[in-house]
Amino acid sequence: VQLQASGGGLVRPGGSLRLSCAVSGVSFSRIDLAWFRQAPGKEREFVAAIARTGISPFYEDSVKGRYTISRDDAKNTVYLHMNSLKPEDTAVYLCAGRTIYQRNHSPPAYDYWGQGTLVTVSS
Repeated sequence: VQLQASGGGLVRPGGSLRLSCAVSGVSFSRIDLAWFRQAPGKEREFVAAIARTGISPFYEDSVKGRYTISRDDAKNTVYLHMNSLKPEDTAVYLCAGRTIYQRNHSPPAYDYWGQGTLVTVSS
């Protein structure tokens, strides 16, 4: 299974960005997907998840109402739409996947990882 993240960059506070993660090597309908982020000197943290069914996306509290996770089954791609970005959102964003359902969204609960894409929010 391979996950390839893209779409990061430099954006001003209050701006928007869309990240993409292309998935290959697995039937897209059989994988749950998530986004994590890791800021310099900090632990990797959960951001958002979407189940293989595409229903009931789940978000970390600090991004609720600002971020939207979605998936395009025709393109085998998961997206993270980020609005109202803040400097504290600066991090490397990583996509992750798992084929076995688990209730929790800690990093060890995910089996497959992409390489990450850097998002920098700064004026």
